[in-house]
Amino acid sequence: MELSTIKNTLGIVLLSMVSLCGFAQDQIARQAPSDRRMKDLNAIKLKGIDAVVPADLENPASDIYTDWNNIGVAAAAGSVPDGFKVDLRGFSMPTTSRKVTSKFGRRWGRLHAGIDVKVYTGDTIYAAFDGKARIVKYNARGYGYYVVLRHPNGLETLYGHLSKQLIKEDQIVKAGEPIGLGGNTGRSFGSHLHFETRILGQPINPALIFDFENQDVTDDFYVFKKGATTKKASIASSGSAKAKTYRVRRGDTLSGIAKKQGISVNRLCKLNGITTKTVLKVGKVLRCS
Repeated sequence: MELSTIKNTLGIVLLSMVSLCGFAQDQIARQAPSDRRMKDLNAIKLKGIDAVVPADLENPASDIYTDWNNIGVAAAAGSVPDGFKVDLRGFSMPTTSRKVTSKFGRRWGRLHAGIDVKVYTGDTIYAAFDGKARIVKYNARGYGYYVVLRHPNGLETLYGHLSKQLIKEDQIVKAGEPIGLGGNTGRSFGSHLHFETRILGQPINPALIFDFENQDVTDDFYVFKKGATTKKASIASSGSAKAKTYRVRRGDTLSGIAKKQGISVNRLCKLNGITTKTVLKVGKVLRCS
């Protein structure tokens, strides 16, 4: 092959490579605006009413609480609007035990401000949500060794009668992180977990939020209403008005769920404000009664 022919061939190859690089750059340039639009769309989604936004764990729920102290369980100052919406997503059950041994309500002439769940000494107790430890103390006449966590969703959760505390005051914890071990300390008659849920020190029946039997929360959100909490809690603790719920699993259908729950598809739709054509999302909690 002549030298001139070789040079011409190499020139064509080099020009082709340059053209391909230019084409690739053009393709990237064309995609860039699309990528930016996707980022803009994601930003819009984050502004949605029920969007999950990064929580401030150093100052959890600072929008409703005006102080941070380690004094007492009910010593939580602040103001919460009527109809305050508590986000229950991202939860962890405090224990894998399903057996509730004592409900919320009047007991022995006074308010039992939480529920008792059967655990054995040494069983692991977990943080219900991301949060920060406000109190890690010992109370010989009451909770024994106990922990109080404040969460960005506005709730405070209490874990009592522990045999051991695994965290310290002001420590940040994540949902599902071990915070203590079950026990029988304080005013207790047998090993169990005493579990409370509160907002601004006001006790709320944990059964309105956590379903220990089914190891689930009762809904994606809990609406706190001033003045109505105690009444609701009393009704629910008597077992006469507790709503039955079901969390959608992969492969579930409306007809299948209705059959499992012993109700009609129409009734299921009416209870949840949906239609027979609604696409079920995995994890969605449905009312069944």
